[in-house]
Amino acid sequence: MMILKSDQEIQIMRAAGRIVAECHAMLAEQIKPGVTTLALDQMVEKHIRSSGALPSFKGHHGFTASICVAKNDVICHGFPDTNPLLEGDVVTIDLGALYNGYHGDSGWTYAVGRVAPEIEQLMEVCHQSLLLGIEQAVVGNRVGDIGFAIDTYAERFGYGNVRQFTGHGLGQQLWEEPAVPHYGKQGSGPRLKKGLALAIEPMFTLGGWQAYVEEDGWTARTVDHSICVQYEHTIAITDNGPEILTKL
Repeated sequence: MMILKSDQEIQIMRAAGRIVAECHAMLAEQIKPGVTTLALDQMVEKHIRSSGALPSFKGHHGFTASICVAKNDVICHGFPDTNPLLEGDVVTIDLGALYNGYHGDSGWTYAVGRVAPEIEQLMEVCHQSLLLGIEQAVVGNRVGDIGFAIDTYAERFGYGNVRQFTGHGLGQQLWEEPAVPHYGKQGSGPRLKKGLALAIEPMFTLGGWQAYVEEDGWTARTVDHSICVQYEHTIAITDNGPEILTKL
């Protein structure tokens, strides 16, 4: 069942989303060669807690960190560690904040120093696909319209569009209905209504879309070990169109 939020609940989610956006602004300044993702995890957790919130991911189904780290061929759900980031890496940091009982959730891919031109383009196209998907998140449209817009854009450039992991509704729970696939048919799926909050998070690769999960039960990688990037915002569907909650 999809849970629609009141204006008051959306207001709380704006505050949660702002904390998440503040973390990403800090990450954008700190990510560079030599930095460890464990240090980034500690920085993010400190900011979330000092803002009166809790890290959404820490303890979620047993996850042990405040951020999910996806470096190079990792798609999602990787753990922070003490290995320094290297020039030319790409790393996605996904994080959430639970504020006054409601979640904000956003993931972003960062270049570590200078990256190859084909990776720069992959990042730009994936980011643009997120915005195209968000444009479809209007009252009266359907979930499939979001995925269709994203997948059509990926196909224009020949990129893999990961299918095993989807976006989702959120609110008092980090994961709520509906699932939001990043592919689909126009006019298919649940109808979008005012008050619905969604996390939309396309993941594009330079190769195939197939994934596998490592023995830790969490870390997902591309089967062909091609580079993967991801961009995610939490949005609210309003009478005036989609509102991005996880940006400053």
